[in-house]
Amino acid sequence: MRIRHTGKPPSGRNDWNTIKTLLPYLWEFRGRVLLALLLLVAAKIANVAVPLVLKHIVDALSHPHGVLYLPLILLLSYGALRLASAVFGELRDAVFAKVSQRAIRRVALQVFNHLHGLSLRFHLERQTGGVSRDIERGTRGIGFLLNFMLFNILPTLVEIGLVAAILFAKYDIWFSIITFTTLVLYIAFTLAITEWRMIFRRTMNDMDSKANTKAIDSLINYETVKYFGNEGYEAQRYDENMRHWEHAAVRNQVSLNALNAGQGLIVAIGVTLLMTLAAQGVVKGTMTIGDLVLVNAYLLQLYLPLHFLGFVYREIRHSLADMEKMFHLLGEHPDVPDKAGAPDLVVTAGTVCFAQVDFSYDPKRQILYDVGFDIPAGHKVAVVGASGAGKSTLSRLLFRFYDVSSGRITIDGQDIREVTQQSLRAAIGIVPQDTVLFNDSIYYNIAYGRPSAAKEDIIRAAQHAHIHSFIESLPDGYHTVVGERGLKLSGGEKQRVAIARTILKNPRILIFDEATSALDSKSERAIQEELRQIAANRTTLVIAHRLSTIIDADQILVMEQGRIVERGAHHALLEKGGVYAHMWRLQQQEAAEKLVA
Repeated sequence: MRIRHTGKPPSGRNDWNTIKTLLPYLWEFRGRVLLALLLLVAAKIANVAVPLVLKHIVDALSHPHGVLYLPLILLLSYGALRLASAVFGELRDAVFAKVSQRAIRRVALQVFNHLHGLSLRFHLERQTGGVSRDIERGTRGIGFLLNFMLFNILPTLVEIGLVAAILFAKYDIWFSIITFTTLVLYIAFTLAITEWRMIFRRTMNDMDSKANTKAIDSLINYETVKYFGNEGYEAQRYDENMRHWEHAAVRNQVSLNALNAGQGLIVAIGVTLLMTLAAQGVVKGTMTIGDLVLVNAYLLQLYLPLHFLGFVYREIRHSLADMEKMFHLLGEHPDVPDKAGAPDLVVTAGTVCFAQVDFSYDPKRQILYDVGFDIPAGHKVAVVGASGAGKSTLSRLLFRFYDVSSGRITIDGQDIREVTQQSLRAAIGIVPQDTVLFNDSIYYNIAYGRPSAAKEDIIRAAQHAHIHSFIESLPDGYHTVVGERGLKLSGGEKQRVAIARTILKNPRILIFDEATSALDSKSERAIQEELRQIAANRTTLVIAHRLSTIIDADQILVMEQGRIVERGAHHALLEKGGVYAHMWRLQQQEAAEKLVA
């Protein structure tokens, strides 16, 4: 199968914009950068001086009367210059190490923070494996780009200029003409072929990210793969992307070999012509043996860095390609940004109000229609209804993962769109239906509700969530690692950890989204009592399926297809004989059937 690729950066980002993004990191350590540049200049001066000293050594050795004293001084100078070139180069790298490593750290942190700042919509659509690989390649490319642009391209061009100037000043004009022509041909050939090869590099990156996405997704869903016996199918999906990657990688390598061969041909022709001129000069007596050695040394000094410059340019272009997708992530903008200068939410009583709220994830499909209700401070309001009625959307809107399409949501009279999201979410705690834990210890996962909490507070929260005894029974106790997404724990155990985490957070406003759905009846009754105590004197929104868990709510809202169709207390709704009463009868009947069974 042939891979079609435009060769354009996926983000349309200009390479110079990428380079300019890194300049502030150089400016932060401008003292170190300046010192590194001074060491670089010293190393290059020593390097260029070496062939000049070598010429005088050869010429001096050509005259027997100078053998006793002059070559020794020159030999010591030759060794000192060689040593200086090496030492200054190593010192330069050591001084600059902090600059490049700090840049990698800062950019990685910037991308990490930016990803957390993006809206829920982005994270629901992202491909975790591909994003992680894009960041990995991008941060790796930063160090290479900074080091090689500053310490290889610029000094190599300076060194080439110095050598060409010396050849022009000391020897026939044809030396400079051949040198300049060879340089122009070499650079033009390198630029043209490298730009063409970038198509394959970008394709490799794209296929690598896609393959990694498939691999991560498959491993995360290991149990599902096993349930359906689809190991072969998963391997086939992964290998399909790797096949495309292999095709691009082979073309990338073959084109690299062609580039190296072409560069070698240009350099070989240039060197042969220059050495022919130098040899003719020696034969004619216009040049000494030392001059021939000098020209040969400068040719090596000129074309080896030039060949390396071709390699560096290729790698810089590769690094820029590797960084494109990472910086593309920084170009993503949150759908729900804070307003400029937004104040923090000030929670006094904790009254929540939904006023004529309409909402749609997609303009073509509206989810909520004219939803309005109040949760007075310290009261409990429950929302019930069939799946897809829009119940969980209420909690997402209250957390401001999305903005309402029309209407408004207020807390103590403050429109949540007018305050900072961080202060809003600090005031709300949630126990979600689907609890996902970090692949860390139980202690860490509970402490996540308030990372600065003391150990006693964490244990107390676990006790209130009725999970302390279970944790203590484990071999590693609170240090037990829960596994990827908490898979080592049962659904009920995970939910209790989530409850403990929310208890520890101690928010003014609580949301229970099917908080006990994964618990058995006995555990549910115990947890429900704890939840009632936790919710006492707090504003609470309960999203429930089992009606028996919300009969004590101050108000119950019944939703159907995004609308509130009934509202009232439990007994009032039963007397009304409407939708809620019908749901109650069905659930009571199901409970009776289970008891009989």
